[in-house]
Amino acid sequence: MSDRKKLLEWAIRWILGLVFIIAGVPKIIDPAGFAVAVDNYRLLPYFIVVVMALVLPWLEVFIGLALISGRLWRGGALLTIGLYGVFIIAIGSAMMRGLDIDCGCFSTGEHDANFRRIIEDVILMAGALWIYRRGLQKNNENRPVPAD
Repeated sequence: MSDRKKLLEWAIRWILGLVFIIAGVPKIIDPAGFAVAVDNYRLLPYFIVVVMALVLPWLEVFIGLALISGRLWRGGALLTIGLYGVFIIAIGSAMMRGLDIDCGCFSTGEHDANFRRIIEDVILMAGALWIYRRGLQKNNENRPVPAD
């Protein structure tokens, strides 16, 4: 892999990792506020909202640390792709239903669930997809060739 691609991979991992850590920590500190933000989407029963408010922020921080540390980063990238897919669907659903709500992305009350958030999530998801694919390519390059 070229030095440019290595640097780009490192930069994307760090950007995604920091985004997840910065997003997760305030939610860990205020799970009740995050539960309100999730409940405002009106997609899930309240008991699932509560579980999500308690588990998702820790998952975000874990993913961020995995991406930054270089340990389990492929799994972190895969989870990132899945989470951004869920976020995009949830925000799109809120927009289509005309809900004027906070997205719950970082901390409550600061970020509206709007098309700009979807674009941001698509860009970050594309970065995660790129580093995940790079990881798969590295795996294939390092596999031994079977003997005939």
